[in-house]
Amino acid sequence: MHRLRSCSRVLSGFAAPFVAVGLASLVVVPATTAGSTLANSSVCQPHVTVGVLPVWARAGFSDPRPRVPYSLGRAGKIAALLWANPLLSPPSKNHNNKILWVSRESTVPGSDLEISAQRMIGSKPFGAPVARRVMGGPGPSIINLPSAGCWRFRLRWSGRTDTIDLRYVANR
Repeated sequence: MHRLRSCSRVLSGFAAPFVAVGLASLVVVPATTAGSTLANSSVCQPHVTVGVLPVWARAGFSDPRPRVPYSLGRAGKIAALLWANPLLSPPSKNHNNKILWVSRESTVPGSDLEISAQRMIGSKPFGAPVARRVMGGPGPSIINLPSAGCWRFRLRWSGRTDTIDLRYVANR
């Protein structure tokens, strides 16, 4: 809960502080081995809701019914609040691919959010998987991916896991 309250300070200044915190909290880690994929038999289906956030994802907002583009994990354990909608690959020169990760349950201090992302075409993995890490666990981040398409994120934090599909659009 403390981490979410600290996010409100980031959100209140929005632009420069959010970018600085997001960049400082993001560490790029090597991709997983070629033998391990994130694919399962389901089709990659990103779903972004532009509407009022679930009650559990509203901490830090002054508006009691904040409307933000967001996507929920399949198990409902995490939300990705999209400050950039759509997410772009390569990233825009005018704004970042900002995602605020919100855990439904409290987190263990110091437990990073590990992201393993696999580009999907339908239900088939395409290309090499990539890995990202948000230091300190769910919170503000900037997640850039190497190409446009539907990406399946496998998320691990504080002993929890969830999966979310997000679309990155080609930046032309």
